[in-house]
Amino acid sequence: MTNIDAPPQAVGNRLGWLDALRGVAALVVVYEHALNPLYPELREVTGPWFDAGMYGVMVFFLVSGYVIPASLERHGSVSGFWIGRVFRLYPLWAVVVTAALLLAATGIDPLHIWLTDRPASAVLGHLTMLQDLLNVPNVLNVLWTLSYEMAFYLLVTALYLARAHLRSAEIACGFGVVAVAAGGVLPSVLLSRGADATLATTLAVIALAGGGLAGVLSSRALLRRAGAAALGLVTLGLLAVNGRIPAWQSLIILATMFAGTALYRARSGEIDRSRALALAGSVPVAAVAAGIWHSQDFPWAWVITVVAAWATFAAGMLLAGRRVPAVWAWLGMVSYSVYLLHPILLEIVDGLLADPAAVAWPYRVGLGVVTLAVLLGCAAGTYRLVEVPARRAGRRLAARGR
Repeated sequence: MTNIDAPPQAVGNRLGWLDALRGVAALVVVYEHALNPLYPELREVTGPWFDAGMYGVMVFFLVSGYVIPASLERHGSVSGFWIGRVFRLYPLWAVVVTAALLLAATGIDPLHIWLTDRPASAVLGHLTMLQDLLNVPNVLNVLWTLSYEMAFYLLVTALYLARAHLRSAEIACGFGVVAVAAGGVLPSVLLSRGADATLATTLAVIALAGGGLAGVLSSRALLRRAGAAALGLVTLGLLAVNGRIPAWQSLIILATMFAGTALYRARSGEIDRSRALALAGSVPVAAVAAGIWHSQDFPWAWVITVVAAWATFAAGMLLAGRRVPAVWAWLGMVSYSVYLLHPILLEIVDGLLADPAAVAWPYRVGLGVVTLAVLLGCAAGTYRLVEVPARRAGRRLAARGR
């Protein structure tokens, strides 16, 4: 969702099928969030059977798993990797969060902002991008996925320095097993219940993760090992007992990302293909099993969504050698902007229709088309004016560091 890096074998540092998957995922997430303000009748029909938003982010998570570790190993340095990640994520994030706050100041408040009674926790939690694992409500609803992206980066860094990064398939399977076996009994927000606890946990995470990153960037082997251990422990602790969503879902998300990594390593010949495919293939089975085991009723929407996301990614891999239409490659290129910008535009649309179900369909369809056109135009602008210059600056800074 948040990344445009491609594995080393990509021509021109890009893989067309991954771009196409990102474009599909971004549009499906936009569709999901457009249902309430524009087409609530569709949610009543499809909601019990398919979660379009979760489908989109699951595809994004598979793509991130496929490319992020390759990005770290391509850089050959942890500092270069993190400079790239910071300049990739934060500049557009800052622009969009600022726009959301300005929108809230006008009286339109879709943001559930927690700045009035707990400003320190809200600001610090968001700056770490781990807010969804710190019991800090997201300024924008879509930001929750960035918390899992950040957790994945921290774990990938720890594994790389511990020289365990080729164990992606085993790690993916392990997360899936724990999700099924213990995901229903592990607590949520154990460390962040209450204002004081939230702030204390946030400060502790900043100290531990910051110290861990400082350690892994050190020239001393002992400090690097200690830093990697700190990053691994703090991240696993947050995922297991402090997420906003149930622990089994948090663990399945990480299993999905590491499964994407295992598929990349199998395809590139880094690890045994049959073993990797067997272990990575256990993840969707674990995801379905965890959903069934830990839900009171049979979770049709979860099961269908997981199967659809994996089938989409598998289809993308099978079609990897084919030429991707330019429009899908472009949508993948601007998908991060589409993903972050669309909640703001849809909230403005929501303010235009007090009761969308009472408005004629042609009007709503037309409004949806106009909204999508404006969204893509804005995404093209922020990509060119924010994302591209930021990535260039990050590459220059990383080159100086090398």
